[in-house]
Amino acid sequence: MTKIILVNNIYNVFLLSKTTKHTLKRLFVIFLSCMLLVPSFGSFFVYASFKLNQEEISKTICVQRKMVFNTCNGRCELQKSLKKYADNEKRMQNNLKEKTDVVYIQTSILNNFKLTAPIESRTKIFASFDKKPIAVSNTTFRPPSYFI
Repeated sequence: MTKIILVNNIYNVFLLSKTTKHTLKRLFVIFLSCMLLVPSFGSFFVYASFKLNQEEISKTICVQRKMVFNTCNGRCELQKSLKKYADNEKRMQNNLKEKTDVVYIQTSILNNFKLTAPIESRTKIFASFDKKPIAVSNTTFRPPSYFI
């Protein structure tokens, strides 16, 4: 009896409710969507990292850091970073174009079809319209009452 209860408790731990499954599916879809959109926001990430570190960049890396009236404020480094990112993207595109090989394969399938004579079928006509009707029914068909 204790083994059955233990097995049921373990089984219930691994069961997920419908709302939990729905939430996990939603999170998975959102995660995959974000992963597809990340490469298109590359320049945004470069700009955001520049803005977060702009003071440090303007004091340490900037070419005009020793000038008294520095109007650059590290923008020269931002331009270099953006150019480097764009060049990297072009290089990656060129690598993908070089690696893409299109292979066309044509297979010829030889089928030997045999001609057969069509099967003639004649439909049997149960009502002949050559003669006049023998009798006319004035009553309408009513199904048995136990079907209703």
